[in-house]
Amino acid sequence: MAVLLTILKIAVVIVLVSSLAEAIVLSLRNGGAGYDWKAAGISAVDFLVREYPLRWLLPLAFWTQGLEWIYQHRLWTLPMDHWTGWAACFLGQEFCYYWYHRAAHRVRWFWCTHAIHHSPNDLNLSAAYRFGWTGKLTGTLAFFALAPLLGMPPRIVLMLLSLNLLYQFWIHATWIPRLGPLEWVLNTPSAHRVHHAANLEYLDGNYGGVLILFDRLFGTYIPERNDVPCRYGLVRPMRTYNLLTIEFAHWRALWQDLKTARSAAEVFGYLLRPPGWRPDGNGETTEDLRRRAALATGAPESASPDAGERAVASS
Repeated sequence: MAVLLTILKIAVVIVLVSSLAEAIVLSLRNGGAGYDWKAAGISAVDFLVREYPLRWLLPLAFWTQGLEWIYQHRLWTLPMDHWTGWAACFLGQEFCYYWYHRAAHRVRWFWCTHAIHHSPNDLNLSAAYRFGWTGKLTGTLAFFALAPLLGMPPRIVLMLLSLNLLYQFWIHATWIPRLGPLEWVLNTPSAHRVHHAANLEYLDGNYGGVLILFDRLFGTYIPERNDVPCRYGLVRPMRTYNLLTIEFAHWRALWQDLKTARSAAEVFGYLLRPPGWRPDGNGETTEDLRRRAALATGAPESASPDAGERAVASS
């Protein structure tokens, strides 16, 4: 673990330097007008606050102890002195990450944090480390509880999760082309451009971490199309540069909706159904938006994976 911590410390420097280098190149390429430095600054502050003061104020101890307790009651023990044990941990972590990430788009409670990652209106390397400050409070590590139950040591799972997130840094790029046969197996820049796109055709697919295999297996893979350029950000774009608005607007909107709830069913609907859900069925989920688009054009609704809408009213 000491080696991993050293690697991650070095990786932080590489990530920040790489995103700065990309910013300079993209800015110069477009005569100084092609890069949003303010948005990059917001991402940097989000990252620094999350990684330093919040790391001490909101430690992971509760969740890691919970995973350790589950591991003590595991169904079997994997052979971690053999490559098969490590392969099982890698695939198990990828499986858990896929379902966490899918829930982060399908369940509004988790979306309130994850939407911050999708709030930049441009996709670049700086967007990769804008995650929001409330992730540790929402219980996202609960999605990884299956791994220790099946005999995967929590410290190994969390290490692989860290490397998973580190891998995803480089795929937040618009200038890397499709990668041929690798598109069938890996989460690539092309696949992740689709994931960050706000076009109706692209909403809420490609949830994988390192691998794209679970998206293909569960029907949530959406390929990038030459005839549909990606438009990045939220369906209702976040135009403000106010950091506190970006961090908490989604939670504020959720609270406003909860205050209007007339029953327990509506409370749970606002918390656990897709973002944009409304009790009367006239909401702004992806399904609602696609249905209205189909009615407006007279065309059948486009096929899509099970998806939640990314919209939140910006201030």
